[in-house]
Amino acid sequence: MKIAIAGKGGVGKTSIAAGLIRLWAEDGPIWAIDADPDACLAAALGIPESAAAGLKPLSAMRAVIRDRVGGDGGYMVLNPQVEDLLNRYALVRGNVRFVRMGALKKGGAGCYCRENAFLNAILTSVLIDKEEVTVVDLAAGIEQLSRGAAKGVDRMVIVCDPTRAAAATARNIAAMAFDLGIKKVGFVGNRVRTVDEQKFIKQAAAELPVWGYVGRYEEFAGDMSREECALELPTGFMRDLGKVREILLQV
Repeated sequence: MKIAIAGKGGVGKTSIAAGLIRLWAEDGPIWAIDADPDACLAAALGIPESAAAGLKPLSAMRAVIRDRVGGDGGYMVLNPQVEDLLNRYALVRGNVRFVRMGALKKGGAGCYCRENAFLNAILTSVLIDKEEVTVVDLAAGIEQLSRGAAKGVDRMVIVCDPTRAAAATARNIAAMAFDLGIKKVGFVGNRVRTVDEQKFIKQAAAELPVWGYVGRYEEFAGDMSREECALELPTGFMRDLGKVREILLQV
């Protein structure tokens, strides 16, 4: 199963991704792809800071990119071979194979086509060529997903908390996912405490399914920014995600 996790920044997307990865890792190997340069999936997975700090983002490996994609001339390989790099640069902790992608480069700051072609090839390889379960923590939006990579996504999980801003972003992400050809797209409500907040998430999802709700837990309540980087995820949080996982297996 290949799962992409998307949502507005700050909705707890990385914590949802980390929790699902931890649950699946109990059953066997899993690829954990950190495609959000502003998040801290490694910390949320319990990877020691010393180990994570030494893991260079793939987007920053200029020599490797030049070797696989091409040099400064006009010639560029659009579909470079990268599968060996996934195995070489993944950080393995138990059943988790963790890869830090880094950021896509934007136009206007020089030509970054090579970096983007390289990262697209990485995502496509892990989503299509790898047999293991894969969870990709995307940046806000889904710009990292090319049409090629999107073909490998089995489930697009859009994390939405009960706020208007999160709902608006979630609907935009859903539209983009369908444009890319992803067939199974659904919402997961996060920080949901009341029946009214569940109704809000259902209304935001409109015709899309809601694949479950995760509560708001006091361990995170004091500082929501801590949620994304929490070394320990609350028991209730993991219990809620267990229910979400069971639904994802049945979709």
